Amino acid sequence: MGSILIYLIAAISGAAMALQGALNSVLGKVVGELESTFIVHIIATLVVALVLFIFNLGKGDLGEALSAPWYSYLGGILNVLILYGVIFSMPRLGVANATTIIITAQILTAITIDHLGVWGLEKVGFQWVQLVGLIFLSIGVKLLFLR
Repeated sequence: MGSILIYLIAAISGAAMALQGALNSVLGKVVGELESTFIVHIIATLVVALVLFIFNLGKGDLGEALSAPWYSYLGGILNVLILYGVIFSMPRLGVANATTIIITAQILTAITIDHLGVWGLEKVGFQWVQLVGLIFLSIGVKLLFLR
């Protein structure tokens, strides 16, 4: 798969996250934050089931699910935390401010995970240029919060 396509898919994912957060927040105002989290997970489960079982687009093997390490299933719990956190924070901070904090936390966590190579992931050592990027990111966060 070409690197431009990979970048494009990542960019679409980022845009979808902002759109999803905004839409989920609208639903949360109507039905409640935790209730919205539940509804969105039900819809997501139905869509994935449709894609996986009706359109047969999966390329993996569900029969191997029990061979995965126990901690790899914590992603499901984290997904609830992520979704609820987005639904809770966006109406209070605004989509741009909440997304800025979310992305900053993602990057800081990702750099740490890369550096430590936890859970059997390949170690990607910390580079000092990343520190410069984090400084610029911090400045950008501060500028985005100016009103």
